[in-house]
Amino acid sequence: MTVAPARFMDRQRRLGVGVTLIGLVAAILFGALAPSQTARFTLSEDAQGAALSINGQFGAILFGVIAIAAGAVLLAGLLRRYQTTILVLGILAFVLSFLCWQVAGKFLPLVDTVSGSLELAVPLILGALAGVLGERSGVVNVAIEGQFLMGAFFAALVGTMATSVWAGLFSAALGGVLIAAILAVLAIRFLVDQVVVGIVLNLLALGITGFLYERLMQPDAQSYNEPPKMPEWRIPGLADIPVVGPVLFDTNLLVWLALILVFALHFGLTRSRWGLRTRAVGEHPTAADTVGIRVRGLRYLNVLIGGVIAGAGGAYFTLVSTGSFNKNMTAGAGFIALAALIFGRWTPFGALGAALFFGFAQKLATYLSVAGSPVPSQFLNMLPYLATIVAVAGLVGRVRGPAAAGQPYVKS
Repeated sequence: MTVAPARFMDRQRRLGVGVTLIGLVAAILFGALAPSQTARFTLSEDAQGAALSINGQFGAILFGVIAIAAGAVLLAGLLRRYQTTILVLGILAFVLSFLCWQVAGKFLPLVDTVSGSLELAVPLILGALAGVLGERSGVVNVAIEGQFLMGAFFAALVGTMATSVWAGLFSAALGGVLIAAILAVLAIRFLVDQVVVGIVLNLLALGITGFLYERLMQPDAQSYNEPPKMPEWRIPGLADIPVVGPVLFDTNLLVWLALILVFALHFGLTRSRWGLRTRAVGEHPTAADTVGIRVRGLRYLNVLIGGVIAGAGGAYFTLVSTGSFNKNMTAGAGFIALAALIFGRWTPFGALGAALFFGFAQKLATYLSVAGSPVPSQFLNMLPYLATIVAVAGLVGRVRGPAAAGQPYVKS
């Protein structure tokens, strides 16, 4: 029996070509464009207290060379066990090269950037966790965008009418559950294609919220579209810890909720009876049914819990970010959350890391626009979406989700 020879240009070497190319772009292009001025990365919100100072041009070239070296290691087929680590190192070096070019003659407040990235990642974390619950149970949740929109709308409407941020948050969860319930009934009970249902529900949520916004909120914003802002809570002592304190202990409830849910779902999926059954239903529902697990019931439960979580993520847009509802204000965040789910390999901590990556891209785009970057603002606004494409297409590679995800279960 003959064994086919391994392909020379396997995935690692293809990634090596890509990392080497972006390293060359960084070293040559960013190095040529970067002024020979000091780039300061500070812990404070001003130019004082620099944690790192480096000549912008030198830094752009140096980190570009590091990216080239990482690409060369991948291209040579070396250190295959550490392929992902080397890939991340190469991309991180490319980002640092870009930042040295952009920050030369200016400063980048690290604490504010990290804190802002975490806040911007909150809805993505919650949306991705909703997707984890659904797909681990065998239901593909493409309707995260619709759950975000309904959550944002109900948070603004009820929060304004009740003059209570907590009523708005509770209503946002109900809005997410409403979309999740329709998804669950159509996908689980009537066996409709789950991707098609998700897209239709996104359009339904967009249409309903847009119509009610024009008919109800726009004519009388004071009565229906001025919800209270979610307060930020500061924990004395812990908030004074350098770097970590201001990020984790001087923030709003949704940040804490998102982080707590990541740990809770990780523990639940890996250490609890419910988690074992959920994973069994998502991998092999027939076998799960054979041992007495109610497959459809568990899928209903998890999809509805995911709706609560995604609806709470929608509340971020109106109770934290903008303070009011606008048509299509989520702007594709639900699809980025779906990408974070895939990038994070269907795990809570993976989803957290991916969401932080996308949140950083969004925060960086905002900072560079304000700082007067020579890069056109249109390109900067594309950064979160470009990061999504690169992450899913280049970093994830061949991964396998839950085996039964997207497959309706019919009891024999």
